[in-house]
Amino acid sequence: MNQFTFNIKGILTEFNRPQIMGILNLTPDSFFDGGKYSNESQIIKRCEDIIAQGADFIDIGAVSTRPGAAEIDEKQELARLLPALKIINKYFPQALISVDTFRAKVAEIAILEYGAAIINDITAGNGDDLMFKTIAQLNVPYVMMHISGNPQNMQNQPYYQGVVKEIQLYFAKKIQKAHSVGINDIIIDPGFGFGKTIDHNYEILQNLNKFRITSCPILVGLSRKSMIYKLLDSTPADALNGTSATNMIALLKGADILRVHDVKETLELVKIYTKMMQFENVKI
Repeated sequence: MNQFTFNIKGILTEFNRPQIMGILNLTPDSFFDGGKYSNESQIIKRCEDIIAQGADFIDIGAVSTRPGAAEIDEKQELARLLPALKIINKYFPQALISVDTFRAKVAEIAILEYGAAIINDITAGNGDDLMFKTIAQLNVPYVMMHISGNPQNMQNQPYYQGVVKEIQLYFAKKIQKAHSVGINDIIIDPGFGFGKTIDHNYEILQNLNKFRITSCPILVGLSRKSMIYKLLDSTPADALNGTSATNMIALLKGADILRVHDVKETLELVKIYTKMMQFENVKI
């Protein structure tokens, strides 16, 4: 199993098992649970479930990034995000929060005013020229994801000459730039479903271990995505079994963090994986 150490809210924290991020979508139009968490009681219940079921982090997003999603401005994003952060701070002050945003100002407010621990940026700095500088000043772990295009156009015939090598090169350049401005704790996310065909996604999954060359922890977001339910001729609502299968493959291929809707089921597979890996180097 992979081990890594991050500065989490000023404390050097060592992680020696796969981590789980439970998803809290504040958007009305996300592909699976859009609109389900729009008031205080719904947000409290979702956070209670995420924590009770064993997640290590709550990943909060206020901007939909599904294919073709409508753009919203910074004011709208903050109007969705800040009330939820206030609720979590009030009822779950010990929760570790990851904020899914590509805007530097939103990241700054979330960290400095609401105690968030991680910034999760689907654009890896491309969405806001100030993001890298801001993350360096905040000194927090930073998830940089690969995306081809943007949510509005990313699925318009995505093409790569070699998807794995192109993403490797993308991360090499991004990590070099991040280090040059003083970002220390970097997590990479290959961006399943973000500007990729079904074949691209499964080629990335098969070769996920090749991204370990970056020496950065790997986050995967496979939960209930179209690469699963379209392959199985199903729906997001019926994609839990496929999600568990692909998440286990991801762990076996070197994933360190699983971003999921279904925390209980994910913790079960992490426990199975962790137990199995105790015997990884046993000679027979």
